[in-house]
Amino acid sequence: MTRTASDPTLVARLRAAGCVFAEQEALLLASAATSPEVLEGLLARRVAGEPLEQVVGWADFAGVRVRVAPGVFVPRQRTALMVELAAGRLVPGDVVIDLGCGTGALAAAVAARVPGLEVYAVDIDPAAVDIARVNLPGASVACGDLFAPLPIGLRERAAVVLANLPYVPAGEVALMPREARDHEHAVALDGGADGLDPHRRMLTDVS
Repeated sequence: MTRTASDPTLVARLRAAGCVFAEQEALLLASAATSPEVLEGLLARRVAGEPLEQVVGWADFAGVRVRVAPGVFVPRQRTALMVELAAGRLVPGDVVIDLGCGTGALAAAVAARVPGLEVYAVDIDPAAVDIARVNLPGASVACGDLFAPLPIGLRERAAVVLANLPYVPAGEVALMPREARDHEHAVALDGGADGLDPHRRMLTDVS
């Protein structure tokens, strides 16, 4: 029997797993499935705690649909404010750098608002670099630590530096929801002893 998002057992299984927006998630899972068997597989992954965005393969972020990959930091909706603040300060031709870019969601959303930007993105996680290149066609996406892999002098040309760096104290990563601690690479979460190590290093590099 074909199952749809309105199937009460689908919604019930999601709700029993702790999914607050079970009805909406059921719709997304059903839309992503090409057969009842595929839907069952997607449902099993979600019920096991995998982030919905990783299960369906994409996330809506600040009006842009970005591809998401297993293990890569899922864009947080609260970070969308950074997009609005950055876009209001940019004009076509400006240089934008996205440090710790993850999926590249920040740079992608800013570029969607201000066409013609010169975009650079960096992440230390090769998996993040791979998916960011998908989400940022035409941008320069490099693997490395903060500003290190960027061309010499580029930071002085940048109109905006975007950065949603790891900020969770190392000792508290294990206390995060399982969606994060079990399904996002630790390098995207662990911010050192007090959670601020990456930010200190970034600010030191900028100055």
